[in-house]
Amino acid sequence: MIDLTGSTVRHAVYLPPFGPFGEPGVLVDLAVRAERAGWDGFFLWDHVVADTMPIADPWTTLGAIAHATSRLLFGPMITPPARRRPWVVARHASTVSRLSGGRLILGTGLGSDESGDFSRFGEQTDLLTRSAMFDEGLDVIRAIWSGKRFDHDGAHYQVALAEAPPEPFPIPIWVASSTDNPRVVRRAALCDGIFPNPEDHTPTAEEIAETHRALGLAGLEPGRPFDVAVAGNASPAWEEPIKVDLPALGQAGMTWWMESLMHLDPLELSQKIVDAGPPRW
Repeated sequence: MIDLTGSTVRHAVYLPPFGPFGEPGVLVDLAVRAERAGWDGFFLWDHVVADTMPIADPWTTLGAIAHATSRLLFGPMITPPARRRPWVVARHASTVSRLSGGRLILGTGLGSDESGDFSRFGEQTDLLTRSAMFDEGLDVIRAIWSGKRFDHDGAHYQVALAEAPPEPFPIPIWVASSTDNPRVVRRAALCDGIFPNPEDHTPTAEEIAETHRALGLAGLEPGRPFDVAVAGNASPAWEEPIKVDLPALGQAGMTWWMESLMHLDPLELSQKIVDAGPPRW
């Protein structure tokens, strides 16, 4: 079984599957490059609308990445169960996990309607409703993976499943957090990791330390394996001043650094960042 936790900080590539990354073959090539260059992970956004830009489905692309790599951990970061449907998320995750021999990490969240991923298709846009669907959906996902008989009649989902074989590999669940909302922190404390991802800045060491304190107050047991992922730019290959203090973030409790690639950058620059490998610190 692959160890998905640890005291040392892991490094991942984090990017959207649209724009210059909108072709699945480009994403698979970048994942292969990332594994070759020594990155530990490769994580894809999950969107269905990108206006006029090419866009790829993350889940089918992850299946190809599972086949093309052998060491890299990977997953959607994040996929919204309220839009994807929890039983579909459970089956997608199960399939990709088994294809990869247990290398999948399931990043989850409410999702964003910035590009119309919800509203253009008549999906639920109310955040409180989506939050309730998220919590209920996580229960459904875990139940499906457990293989136990499951009869559920909830506010948003009705499920009736007979007993089945459980998942052969553990699938960690991370929860994205754009705010310090106590409900989000409590949700994350019941899972395996948190992805603090404010819209306007990279979290500071002080903010990560506060996240740890909030998780403790929310019931996270001391010493339980738990990941804290932080996204930003720290690779010297950007040829720009590095403003992120990675050692301080590591001391504050960050366990994953997510080097963020953007669809506004040329593909050649992104390939350069990936080929340079993780930032050294």
